Amino acid sequence: MSAPQLVFTWHDWVSLFTHFLGLSLMSLGGAISTTSEMQRYLVERQGWLTPAQFGDSVALAQSSPGPNVLFVALLGWNVGLNNGSTAAALCGVVIAMIGIMLPSTVFTYQVAQWAHRNRERRAVRAFKQGMAPLVIAMLLSTAWLLASGSGAGPDHWPLWLLSAASCIVIWRTRLHLLWMLASGAVLGALQLV
Repeated sequence: MSAPQLVFTWHDWVSLFTHFLGLSLMSLGGAISTTSEMQRYLVERQGWLTPAQFGDSVALAQSSPGPNVLFVALLGWNVGLNNGSTAAALCGVVIAMIGIMLPSTVFTYQVAQWAHRNRERRAVRAFKQGMAPLVIAMLLSTAWLLASGSGAGPDHWPLWLLSAASCIVIWRTRLHLLWMLASGAVLGALQLV
């Protein structure tokens, strides 16, 4: 599927910005936890990115050194490139990054100060414990989206086995994540997954 040729109006840029503003306030486990909603909005609802562009953007940014949130910049870049120019791509990066970073940064700073002052309160401790399952569920939905984005259904068991084994190894050992990425790359190059 080829990249869509877009012609954004100011309304489209505002829509992209406000959507990322809202996602920023939902990103309790980091921006990566809202990936499934980003995919729904950018690919399925708006058609600004193809599924391949979306998956490639997330995979490339996650495999690169740097902060987790870099994939948002790459999504903005690709939306802008689909508008036909490098200037639009840079605009997409700025809009997406400010949208995803501004609210959560301000909110996190304020809440962290308050939570530190009130860290011994029972309600604060309960809130922290109650948020853990929600964050884990959002991360699992992202993992499912990325694993199924390649078009591999349940019948492609080597991919799912590798994914499950990687999760268990990362969870139960101190083995660095890059070893899992390297192993997956080798198995992919050998066309085993």
